Amino acid sequence: MTLEDIRKQYTVTIGIECHVQFKTKTKLFSGADNDAREAAPNTLVNHIDFGLPGALPVLNEEAVRLACRAAFALGSEPQKFSKFDRKHYFYPDLPMGYQITQFDEPVILGGQIEIEVDGQKKIIGITRAHIEADAGKSTHPTGTDYSLVDLNRAGTPLLEIVSEPDMHSAAEAKAYAKELYLRAKYAGISEANLYYGNMRFDVNVSVSKTSELGTRTETKNLNSFRSIEKAVEYEIARQIEVLESGEKIVQETRGWDDTKQKTFSQRTKEDAHDYRYMPDPDLPPVVLTQQYIDEIKADMPALPDDYRKILADMDLDAKTASDIIAVPDTAMTVKRVYEAAGASHAKRVAFWLFQPQTDDDAGVGETEAQNIDGQLVKLSQMVEDNKLSSTAAKEVLAEVQKTGVDPEKVAADKNLLQVSDEGAIAEIVKQVLAENEKAAADVQSGEMKAIGFLVGQVMKLSQGKANPGLATELIKKQLGI
Repeated sequence: MTLEDIRKQYTVTIGIECHVQFKTKTKLFSGADNDAREAAPNTLVNHIDFGLPGALPVLNEEAVRLACRAAFALGSEPQKFSKFDRKHYFYPDLPMGYQITQFDEPVILGGQIEIEVDGQKKIIGITRAHIEADAGKSTHPTGTDYSLVDLNRAGTPLLEIVSEPDMHSAAEAKAYAKELYLRAKYAGISEANLYYGNMRFDVNVSVSKTSELGTRTETKNLNSFRSIEKAVEYEIARQIEVLESGEKIVQETRGWDDTKQKTFSQRTKEDAHDYRYMPDPDLPPVVLTQQYIDEIKADMPALPDDYRKILADMDLDAKTASDIIAVPDTAMTVKRVYEAAGASHAKRVAFWLFQPQTDDDAGVGETEAQNIDGQLVKLSQMVEDNKLSSTAAKEVLAEVQKTGVDPEKVAADKNLLQVSDEGAIAEIVKQVLAENEKAAADVQSGEMKAIGFLVGQVMKLSQGKANPGLATELIKKQLGI
């Protein structure tokens, strides 16, 4: 029996817990800065983050607002009543000796995410999502016999999104993680920068030959879509190999070694009772009014599915649409152009903006980007009116993105405006036909491929400024076709 035949005997079940860092200015319960990306260790902390005796937490209102936004982004609604609990465990990077989280009454219950894998759509259920404060970070310097603790992340506001075990392949797990990322980004709840740990994924995997779920392992702190896919693939193969050898799967927490492309054992997995949950006596419940919830719902921005509909109306294929949506700033610009000027201009702008950019090009801020929308439409109109070639338009676009200067002025300064003066182009066509008699004769005898060569020669002589459509017509006219 082949390895593939053995694998087909097993049902794979996958669930994912995703930690999303809210983009608030301060932490969840303290006034310390929430942006620890480039900060020196232990510089963004205060008495609450240190867990000093008598320090009382104060809930960040913005974190609650963003959690409510997340509820709608996840196809759910925020709960009117939720509360905070203490989750007890003892680790060097958790000074309080407990984590403030939400246990039995979270801010979000239910929801769903639609994914697509190999052209097949599938719904992944959301069990719940709850607000919690992050722990600090322990590091273990290579070649030393000690560990270091950085508490900059201690108290960072997180939303932990728990999926139903509805995924059954590495590809589905990867697609689900990508869709969560997009919804977090488009809903404006997080910077969603995976490199800086704004989103981290814990992946639960089990395999079984029966209808009962197998013993699961949890691979923690995956921070890229590729690592999710590879960790799932490795864990499926590892668990099947263990079971086939007659051994049992141990319920445990595992890590991911990206260099070796392997998971490794970290510790046995705790159950809920091990954490001794209790309501937090220092924090009152969160009670939301219907008016508050309605106001947040009315203020929700467009989500990925809204963009998919727009890009479909522009007649873009699914792969191109997916690539554009993967870059929210680009998709948002395309949407604004679509709403202001229609599908034709939006499609042209979409292809322009989708071109790879250098570091020098990628410097347009959000306000500047919105101001540039009108110039993008104007540039598109110049192409439509044959005032500018598609190639020249890209050169003008690069300058407009950098400087914000009017595209017509840029085109004029760079001497890129197309010549549509029939008399001037006719003279160039006459010269080209005289210098390329064979190609001209081929066109006259029905070899229309040769006309492309002649148009190219006209463009060359005019330094790219001749209107190619008009040049084609004049070549045909002078050759009597």
